Amino acid sequence: MSEETISHEGVITKITDDLLEVKIVSQSACALCHAKNACGMGEQAEKILTVPRPEGQEFQLMQKVKVIMAIGQGNKAAVLAYLIPIIILLAALFVCLGLGLGEGLSALIGIAALVPYYIILYTQREKLKRRFEYRIE
Repeated sequence: MSEETISHEGVITKITDDLLEVKIVSQSACALCHAKNACGMGEQAEKILTVPRPEGQEFQLMQKVKVIMAIGQGNKAAVLAYLIPIIILLAALFVCLGLGLGEGLSALIGIAALVPYYIILYTQREKLKRRFEYRIE
C-alpha cells in the first residue's frame, strides 16, 4: 500500500552537493477561479523549499520538479501551526475571563501566552526540519 502524499510543482533555483532549493507557487482556492481578476481576491505566494538532493540524479537550474511530502507530515505541521496555538490562546482567554479579568486584558494575555510556544518552535527548528522532509519525485 503506497503512502498518500501532498505534491507541488516547482522549479529548482539553487543546487548544492546535498540540497536543492525549489521555488513553488502556493495558490489559494481563489487563484484557480476564473473570476479571480474581477474580485481581486486571488492570491499566490512563492515559497522556497530546501529539499535533500537524491543521489544518482542530475539536476539543472530552472528544471521543473515535483516536490512531495507525506500527508501525515502535513497533518502534523497543521497541528503545530494552527491547532496548538488556538488551544493555547483559547485556554488563556477562558482562564483569564474566569478569573474576572476584562475582555481586552484577557485577549492580550492570550496573545502573550503564544510567545513561549513560538520561542520553543524557533529553538526546535532544526529538529523540525529533519522531521518534516520534502522529497523530489
